[in-house]
Amino acid sequence: MDGDSGTGTLRFTVLGPVRAWRGEEQLSTGSPQQRALLAALLLRRGRTATASELVDALWGEEPPDAALAALRTYASRLRKSFGQEAGTTLVTESGGYAIRVGPGGLDVTVAEEYAQKADKARHNGDRRSARDLLAAALDLWDGEPLAGLPGPYAESQRSRLDEWRLHLLESRIDLDLEAGHHTEVISELTALTADHPLRERLRAQLMLALYRSGRQAEALAVYADTRRLLAEELGVDPSGELRDLHQGILEADAGLAAPADGDGLPGDAAPSVVRPAQLPASVPDFTGRTAFVGELSEQLATAEGRIMAVSAVAGIGGVGKTTLAVHVAHAARERFPDGQLYIDLQGAGPRPAEPDAVLGSFLRALGCTDSAIPDSLDERSALYRSVLDGRRVLVLLDNARDAAQVRPLLPGTEGCAALITSRVRMVDLAGAHLVDLDVMSPEEALQLFTKIVGMERVAAERKAALDVVAACGFLPLAIRIAASRLASRRTWTVSVLAEKLGDERRRLDELQAGDLAVKATFELGYSQLEPQQARAFRLLGLADGPDISLAASAAMLGLDPYETEELLESLVDTSLLESAAPGRYRFHDLVRLYARACAERDEHPPTEREAALSRLLDFYLATAAQVYALERPGDRLPDHVAPTSGHGLAFADRGSALEWLFSEARCLLACAHQSTGEALLRRAADLLMVAKDLGESGADSRAYEQATLALQEAAQEAGDRQAEGRARVSLANVYNLAGRFADAEEQARLAMDAGDSVGDPVSSAFARNDRGLAAAYQSRYEDAETYLQQSLDLFLADGNQQSAASALSNLSRTHLLTDRVGSAVALAEQAVATYRELGVAMRLANGKYALGLALARAGRAEQAHQELTEALAIFRTSRQRLWEGMTHFRLAELQLAAGKPAQAASLAEQALSVLRGIGGEWRRANALTMLGRALNDIGQLDRARVCWQEALAVYDQLGSPEAAEVRALLQPLGTAA
Repeated sequence: MDGDSGTGTLRFTVLGPVRAWRGEEQLSTGSPQQRALLAALLLRRGRTATASELVDALWGEEPPDAALAALRTYASRLRKSFGQEAGTTLVTESGGYAIRVGPGGLDVTVAEEYAQKADKARHNGDRRSARDLLAAALDLWDGEPLAGLPGPYAESQRSRLDEWRLHLLESRIDLDLEAGHHTEVISELTALTADHPLRERLRAQLMLALYRSGRQAEALAVYADTRRLLAEELGVDPSGELRDLHQGILEADAGLAAPADGDGLPGDAAPSVVRPAQLPASVPDFTGRTAFVGELSEQLATAEGRIMAVSAVAGIGGVGKTTLAVHVAHAARERFPDGQLYIDLQGAGPRPAEPDAVLGSFLRALGCTDSAIPDSLDERSALYRSVLDGRRVLVLLDNARDAAQVRPLLPGTEGCAALITSRVRMVDLAGAHLVDLDVMSPEEALQLFTKIVGMERVAAERKAALDVVAACGFLPLAIRIAASRLASRRTWTVSVLAEKLGDERRRLDELQAGDLAVKATFELGYSQLEPQQARAFRLLGLADGPDISLAASAAMLGLDPYETEELLESLVDTSLLESAAPGRYRFHDLVRLYARACAERDEHPPTEREAALSRLLDFYLATAAQVYALERPGDRLPDHVAPTSGHGLAFADRGSALEWLFSEARCLLACAHQSTGEALLRRAADLLMVAKDLGESGADSRAYEQATLALQEAAQEAGDRQAEGRARVSLANVYNLAGRFADAEEQARLAMDAGDSVGDPVSSAFARNDRGLAAAYQSRYEDAETYLQQSLDLFLADGNQQSAASALSNLSRTHLLTDRVGSAVALAEQAVATYRELGVAMRLANGKYALGLALARAGRAEQAHQELTEALAIFRTSRQRLWEGMTHFRLAELQLAAGKPAQAASLAEQALSVLRGIGGEWRRANALTMLGRALNDIGQLDRARVCWQEALAVYDQLGSPEAAEVRALLQPLGTAA
C-alpha cells in the first residue's frame, strides 16, 4: 500500500487475512473473534460502532452471555498489540469503539482510490493508466477477503468484496480486449467462468476473446453452454446483450473485430487511433517528372469515394520509381490522415517478401498485437481489410515482384489507396492505373546533375556535363551516383568524370537492354572504389543473409574489426552498401547481384570467393559452438566439431550468448544453407548441430529445417557419410519436435547407418537418442528403450555427461509409459543430479520436466508441481517456447488429476497460446484434448465438444492412435465420429 499511514506507522489489510503491521513488522491480532472485531471496526472507516452493533456483527442473533465482556477483552488486547499508537488508533466513544486509520493505512481504501482514478483515466481516454490502476487495485487482494473470520458481518462483507473484485476484473478485462489482448485473456476467462458459471458478463468477454482469436466455433459453444446452464439453474434465457453478441458472431459482424486502435501492450496509452507514418524521406533534390507527378497525384486525389485507387509504376531498376512514388506519396499525405504504410517487397531479389509476413508487419503498425494476428495469409488479409475499413490510409508497395505478391496487400476499402512500384508492368492487376516510367529527358537529367554538383561547376563545362548524363543512360540512379562522386571530389572537373565514363572498358558490354543502365550505374560506382573497398564489396555480396554484422564481415574479409568498419562505412558513403543498424550492414538486392557478378569476374584468385565463405562459416561455427558450450557444460559435442580458422566471439555470460544466437539466426542459417560445397559440408552440418536451439525455439524452425535438408542432400550426393549423418540427426530432431515421428525415425535410422559406417560418435549416439524418442511417441516402447539405452552407453563412452543426462530423462519417460514408475523417478532424479553437477542451466529444465512427469505418476503431486514450475521458468528464460508450452500442458494434466478443472483449463489455454505455430499439429491436438477434458469437468460441454472435434480431425489426418480416445470422449455427447 502507498501513502502515509496516518498518525503512526500502523497499516491494516482486509483483502485477504486480517492483519496489522507496524512498518515491516506484523502484529498479533489474536483469535478469529478478535480479528472479526478488528475487521468490523476497520470497514466502518473511522465511524463509531456501538457495542450492540458489534455484538450483532460478531455473533448475530444468538450472542453469548458474556458478549460485552468479550468485546472489552478483545479491544484491550488490540490496544496492547498496537503499542504506542493505540491511543490514537483504537478509540472509545459514546459507549462504542472506532479505529482511525490515516491515508494509505487500509488496503481496501487504497484499492477504492485506485479504482476511482482508473474510472477517471478511462473517461479521459488514457487506457494505459486505467488498466495499470485497476491492476494495482486487484494486486492488493491476497486470497479470500476476511479469510477465516466468523460472524454474519464478516460473511456479508466478504460477499461484497468478492463481488467488487469481480467487477474490477471485468473492467480490467474490458480494457485488455480494447487493447487487442484477446488471446492473452482467454486463459484467465476460462478459469473465471468455471468459478462463476452464471456470470454473463464474463461469458460474453470469453465469447468475444475466442471470436477475435479465430476460434468462432468455441465462442458459439460458450453461448450454447451458457444458455443450457441458465435454463437448468435459473429457468431463464441469456440476456439480450449475450444474445446480440451470439448473433453478431454468427454473422461475423465487423464491429466485433479487434479494434484498430488497440494499445499493443497492456500499458500502452493510445487514446487515438494508431496512425503509421512509414514513408521514407523524400529526396530534397527531386527533379522533373512533372507529367508523372501530376498523373499519379490525380489518381490519389480520387481515392475518397472510390472503392480503392491503385496505381502501379513500372520501369527498369534505377529509373527512379521509388523516388517518384515517395515524392508523390508525401505530397498526398493530407489526403490520407489515418496514416501511410510502406514496405520494400524485395521483388528483384532471390527471396521476395512473403505477403503474410508483410501483412503481419502492417497489422502491427496499425495497432494489432502479435496475439491478434492470425497465422494464415487469407485470415491476415481479411483482418487487414477490416482494420482499414472506415480509415483513409495510403499504402506504398515498393519493389513488387508481381501482381500475385501485391493482391493480398491491397486495402480494398473506400478512401484508401495503393501506390505500387515494380520492374514489371502489372497488366494482370485488375483496376490498376498503370504508369510506365522511362529514363529522364536530357534536360531533366542535366537539372538533377546540376542540383547535386552545383550550378557553377556545370555551367563552366556544360558539354562535358551532357556527356556524363548521356553516359549514365539518363538513368536517375546512375546520374545521382556520378554526381555525388564529383561533388565529393573538389579536385575533379566535370571533364575528368566524362572521360572516365567514356571508357567503355569500365562498363559491362554483355547486357540485356532492360538491365544495361542499371548495371552501368553500379559499374560506375564500383569502378571508382579503392582496391580494398572493391574487395570488400565483392566478397560481402557472396553472403546470403538478409544483412551482416561487423564481426561477421571482419571474419569474412580476414581483417580486424576496426579496419573492417572503416571500409564498410566508406562503402555506405558510396551508396553501394546500407547501414541497417549500428554494427549491421546490408546490400540492396540488385547491388548484391552485381557484387556477386563482380566477384566472379574480378576476384583473383577465384578460390578467394570460396575462402571468404569458408571464413564466414568458421566464424559462425566457432561462435555458435561457444554458445552451445555455455548452454551445456559437460557436453562433448563442441569437441567433435570440425576445426575452424578463427575463435569466433567470446561471451561474458549465458544471456549475451543466447542473445547473439537468436539475433544472428537468419544470417547463421542462411550461411549454413549456402555451404553445400564439399569443402564446407562438414562444418555446415556441425553448425546446425551446435545451433540446435534455433530449431527447438519455434521461431526459426522452418529456416532451420530448410538448411538441414539442403545439407543432407548435398552430403548424400557428395558421399560424405559423416556430414550426412549429422545433418540427418538435426533433421530427426526437427521432425520429433514438429510431431512428425515417422519421418523423425526414418531420418534417425539413416543417421545411425551413416554414423556407424564411419565410426562417428556424434551421429551414432544422437541418432539413437532421437530414434528412441520417435519410437516412444509411436508407442513402441521396447524399441524406444533399446535405442535410448544404446545412446546412453555411447554418450558415457564418449565422456558426454550432459547428453547422457538427456538420454536418462528420455529413458525415464519410457519407463513411465511402461508403468515402471519407481525406476522412472530414479532415472529422472539421476538426470537432474547430473545437470546440477555440471551446472547446466537450460537443460536442467528438461530433467525437471521429466522428473515432474514421473513424480505425478508416483502420486507426489506437490513435488511434481514444484519441478514443473521450476522447469517452466527456465524454459521461458531460455526462449524455448515449445517446451514452455508443453510444460503448461503438463501442469494442466496435474491440475485436472487433482480435481481442479478450472485451473487445468486455464493452463491448457496457455499451452495452446504458446504452442501456436510451433510443435506440430499432434501437440496442438493433445492440448485441445486436455482443454476439452477440463471444460467438460466444469460443465462447459459444448465448448468441450468443439475442442475434441478439432483434436479428432487432427488425429485422423495424422493417423494417430489418440483418435480412438477422443471418439470415446465424444460418445456421451452424442457426436462420436
